[in-house]
Amino acid sequence: MIKFLNDNLSVPASPASPQYSPYKINLENVPKFDRYKSFSLKAKTDSIEFSCKHSSNNNHLKKVIYCVSTVFQTGMVGYPEALTDPSYKSQILTLTYPLIGNYGVPEDEDGEFGLSKWFESSKIHAAALIVGELSENPSHWSSAKSLDQWLREQEMVVPLKPGVDTRCLTKKIREKGTMLGKLVVEGTSASDVPFDNPDTRNLVKEVSMKEPKVFNPEGTLRITAIDCGIKYNQIRCLCQRGARVTVVPWDYPLDSNEFDGLFISNGPGNPEYCKETVENIRKVACVENPKPVFGICLGHQLLSLVIGAKTYKMKYGNRGHNQPCIHKGTNRCFITSQNHGFAVDPKTLPEDWDVLFTNANDQTSEGIVHNHKPLFSVQFHPEHMAGPTDLVGLFDVFLDTVKDAKEAFVRPRKVLVLGSGGLSIGQAGEFDYSGSQAIKALKEENIQTVLINPNIATVQTSKGLADKVYFLPITPEYVTQVIKNERPDGVLLTFGGQTALNCGVELTKQGVLEKYKVRVLGTPVASIEMTEDRKIFVEKMEEINEHVAPSEAAMSVEQAVAAAERLGYPVLVRSAFALGGLGSGFANNREEMITLVTQAFAHTSQVLVDKSLKGWKEIEYEVVRDAYDNCVTVCNMENIDPLGIHTGESIVVAPSQTLNDYEYNMLRNTAIKVIRHLGIVGECNIQYALNPESEQYYIIEVNARLSRSSALASKATGYPLAYVAAKLGLGIPLPVLKNSVTNSTTANFEPSLDYCVVKVPRWDLSKFLRVSTKIGSSMKSVGEVMAIGRSFEEAFQKALRMVDENCVGFDHTIKPVSEEVCPSVELQTPTDKRIFVLAAALRAGYTVERLYELTKIDHWFLHKMKNIADHEKLLEAYNQDESAMPPEVMRKAKQLGFSDKQIAQAVINSGLLAVRKMRRDWKILPVVKQIDTVAAEWPAYTNYLYLTYHGSESDVVFEQPHVMVIGSGVYRIGSSVEFDWCAVGCIIELRKMGYKTIMVNYNPETVSTDYDMCDRLYFDEISFEVVMDIYEMENPEGIILSMGGQLPNNIAMSLHRQQCRILGTSPEFIDSAENRFKFSRMLDTIGISQPRWKELSDTESAVGFCETVGYPCLVRPSYVLSGAAMNVAYSDTDLEKYLRNAVAVSKERPVVISKFIQEAKEIDVDAVACDGVVIAIAVSEHVENAGVHSGDATLVTPPQDINQKTMERIKMIVHAIGQELQVTGPFNLQLIAKDDQLKVIECNVRVSRSFPFVSKTLGVDLVALATRVILGEEVEAVGLMKGNGIVGVKVPQFSFSRLAGADVVLGVEMTSTGEVACFGENRYEAYLKAMLSTGFKIPKKNILLSIGSFKVVDYFIASRLI
Repeated sequence: MIKFLNDNLSVPASPASPQYSPYKINLENVPKFDRYKSFSLKAKTDSIEFSCKHSSNNNHLKKVIYCVSTVFQTGMVGYPEALTDPSYKSQILTLTYPLIGNYGVPEDEDGEFGLSKWFESSKIHAAALIVGELSENPSHWSSAKSLDQWLREQEMVVPLKPGVDTRCLTKKIREKGTMLGKLVVEGTSASDVPFDNPDTRNLVKEVSMKEPKVFNPEGTLRITAIDCGIKYNQIRCLCQRGARVTVVPWDYPLDSNEFDGLFISNGPGNPEYCKETVENIRKVACVENPKPVFGICLGHQLLSLVIGAKTYKMKYGNRGHNQPCIHKGTNRCFITSQNHGFAVDPKTLPEDWDVLFTNANDQTSEGIVHNHKPLFSVQFHPEHMAGPTDLVGLFDVFLDTVKDAKEAFVRPRKVLVLGSGGLSIGQAGEFDYSGSQAIKALKEENIQTVLINPNIATVQTSKGLADKVYFLPITPEYVTQVIKNERPDGVLLTFGGQTALNCGVELTKQGVLEKYKVRVLGTPVASIEMTEDRKIFVEKMEEINEHVAPSEAAMSVEQAVAAAERLGYPVLVRSAFALGGLGSGFANNREEMITLVTQAFAHTSQVLVDKSLKGWKEIEYEVVRDAYDNCVTVCNMENIDPLGIHTGESIVVAPSQTLNDYEYNMLRNTAIKVIRHLGIVGECNIQYALNPESEQYYIIEVNARLSRSSALASKATGYPLAYVAAKLGLGIPLPVLKNSVTNSTTANFEPSLDYCVVKVPRWDLSKFLRVSTKIGSSMKSVGEVMAIGRSFEEAFQKALRMVDENCVGFDHTIKPVSEEVCPSVELQTPTDKRIFVLAAALRAGYTVERLYELTKIDHWFLHKMKNIADHEKLLEAYNQDESAMPPEVMRKAKQLGFSDKQIAQAVINSGLLAVRKMRRDWKILPVVKQIDTVAAEWPAYTNYLYLTYHGSESDVVFEQPHVMVIGSGVYRIGSSVEFDWCAVGCIIELRKMGYKTIMVNYNPETVSTDYDMCDRLYFDEISFEVVMDIYEMENPEGIILSMGGQLPNNIAMSLHRQQCRILGTSPEFIDSAENRFKFSRMLDTIGISQPRWKELSDTESAVGFCETVGYPCLVRPSYVLSGAAMNVAYSDTDLEKYLRNAVAVSKERPVVISKFIQEAKEIDVDAVACDGVVIAIAVSEHVENAGVHSGDATLVTPPQDINQKTMERIKMIVHAIGQELQVTGPFNLQLIAKDDQLKVIECNVRVSRSFPFVSKTLGVDLVALATRVILGEEVEAVGLMKGNGIVGVKVPQFSFSRLAGADVVLGVEMTSTGEVACFGENRYEAYLKAMLSTGFKIPKKNILLSIGSFKVVDYFIASRLI
């Protein structure tokens, strides 16, 4: 396929074929000169007399010089090129410009590739030259001789005389058509010389070379050029672009195995005399999959004859340098050089062929192209040495097509997809989304998929998505083994983050991919390395006159320090080949530099030292490019925080808000230029530093893969970047793909947004006491949210609530401006809570200008934040009498993103339900808007929705009943991708059962927020207010809360009190399990053993309880996830501190204190029940002793050390609690075992983080089972799940390397950010694979074994035998 396929256009009628008008040239009755002979030129009816200079003593002067066709050429320069053009063979050439020879003729010399530097062939081919005036004194630095001298040297007869009316001659030719002419020597009778029509001869045979000749033998692309009268510059244009050109005779038999592309040159005469050439071309071009073919001039006519079209002789042809040609499709007009007397009749083109160019003057066809095959030709000369060369890029088109065809995208049969492994800071759930999209795209193309990913919690590793899943480490060793066994013919490297990218680069270096013939799909490894290696990247940018921030790469501490001193402090240090700014930071002096670089070299072999551009704007563009160079920018985003803070740590807005048109397009155009230059195929992003005071910018980096920003941009625009990128990796052109939202427009477009998107990161730094809360160039955030609104304020406040359900919005009370610390320092220093310091500063009266000076956050954003602060003050003015508040104040508050709870805090003491009733009475209700990618310009029946108060009507109607599923919200420590797996599994099962589904979630990294997973996606808050609003509009059949983790459970009772139909376990029983006091009392009632406990009533009684049972004791708040604020107290001081923390987290719910049992074994049980009857049980055992949070523990299933008696007791306890809580759906129990006793420590009436692990390991999808139970379908009891003979081990993924100062000792509060799991014939094999999957490296020497107490000596002695 050629890159310029065009739409249909009406074809003009062909002119009638003219006949020659005989035109005589004789030498009668002309005055003689001393040194020259004279000539006269006569037609049958008119004569024009002139004389010309030609030495009388030239022995080569013949009686009959030529009797040939006479033509004119309108070019004002280029006579040396024209005379040596073989296309003028046997023609008398008239130059219409009267002053000829002014710049003389250069000396013939070899140029590039052994080709003449100045001439188009080795000799003059024109029969004669007619000019108005010949310059006898040429002037030019390159001139070696006059035109007259050169012509005499070349034995050329030239009729010339100053003052000859060449214009009159041109008019005669124009009126009569191309004429036959004679040039007769004085004394010879013209009647004795017959006319000779050159079009009756095979002129091509006369000018073509006799033997093949190779030019540029080192070229990588093999081009066979058929010499029909080829011009040197055509060969040069091909060679300059890296081709090895073999020029062959006109009748050379062609073999497509001998070339990668076929070029058909220009030439003289009638194309119908080249029958051998036509037949030879037909054999290689008229096949199912031809090699690319490009023809010029006569080559264009020959290709037309090959395909069955017809050619005709024009009246006088087109010869000149200024012929306008219109490109069909774009209607762009190009100025071209031409020299031809025959044309192609476009009406005779067969089906699947189309006109490519049309002459704007006479409407003749100037080019043809096949609609699907790589075949095209043009009538003009894009390479003409005398110019213009407006379309010389057609040689690039041709050779790019040859290159593509040579690498001939043979659609792969089986593709290997590399995942990202366990979730970690900097590499989180966004790669589950992108990988799942890629697999989906491949399956649509009927391509077998093999996935390597040890992350058992992800959707992409679910049964039924990829054809095969290997739960193995993503290392070159393991991937090589999979390649050896599976023999894929393609691999995707850009969908698994830095882990997959680095692995793929290493496999390429080791030659593994080449050895097993595995093709990298999409962006080539060479392009990836260009973006990853800073030195190479800088060089590539310099090639296109683009600039990166002043930067140097260093391979040692000494080199890095020297680079910093050259650049000048402060500098930014970054690790090469790293993700999420790992190992990066700012250094203000030599000491800081040495410390930072030393730490960085622990993660990489190369560091990048950049000149600091702190305070500049950071802008990002997501770019898509296909293999045919179609390129679009899908989304641009702007960081609210200035440069210096990693984009993953910054609040981000899409689209950009503070760029003007010029800046927006300047950066867009640069993005496209850079991505094209790097040769990226698929999706990538480019980040800029933009000077806020000018248009100066630097390129920060390009990520040649899917990234966190890609997931955000996909959800922000509705454009499925990962899905599209996977399709492009298969060689599918971007214009062919459909916009999956509209299903009618092409994917080759740039989305229009009629809303604002705000992304806010989520940090869990409070879990790490000694970790600094400062944020900077290295990522610390564990997740992010995305909010959508019709105003910045609306989206901004939504996003802040999404990050933390306890936050009401832009709240000045969360982090007041400190009186102890200088307020300026708190505002100048970016932290995880600085945005709330801003709120407090605005509350305290700081001006926008002052805040800008301190934070460098753009004035526009600060003014928007001030709007929120000002309106909050207005609301507070009505706190004495809320009835006095006008409805418009309430409406404005909602449009500024205020929640009902936020308004209630400012105005009404009776709570959010009172606010809800008031606004409903005032008809202040949200409307539902669609995200359609086209800003409503085109009809779009999209199911991608959000709520807003900026609107008068909803885009959708609420007719069909749905089942509503609440997702898991933001990823945080304790609630991550495993809950998204559960929510997606529930949606899939509901759709299988025939139910229409609604998903509510706001996490851009998840598969559940992929709009084609459900029937309606509400990308909005998971709060009582918003879920209730959606419920009242949709009136669903019911809501499923148990699949999204803790967040949906927290609103269960509030929804229940409003008579919402909650499907599954009753919210009252959910409360009985979540409320620590109620649950402990229930266990006592039914006789289930538990550690001794007491509800907190006051500190004194709590201390008394702990003294009675003995320390250590465990402080346990209610309704929390991942052990938040859960701590083990070893003293009264500990107890008092931990109680304060627990009360702060669980303000409205009880806190329980229980005896902490040491050196006990912990057991996890996941189960499904129906009306209290347990139908499936999965048991996992912890490797670590109790006291390590289950999310941080190593789990083994099926259990290896639990005896049958204990297992029966576990089953009895599970059945008893399931019955007591009347569970319908999923639930999870945690027990401890010590001294042959089992005690229950916790129950969650929802899915747990181990549900994906046990489901995939033991072979029963507990989520699908629970979904069917919740909807009332009868299912067959499974009982105790024992698996199929393999052992699974789940290992936590920690991110301590990104959290300087973090305590790596594990405890009751969860600190891991992800998990992996692997299988084996025994637990040891599975455990080793799982540890390697987390990045653990087996030490080679100096191994310390710490065996702990004497109790484990026996185990150690036994292990020596392993």
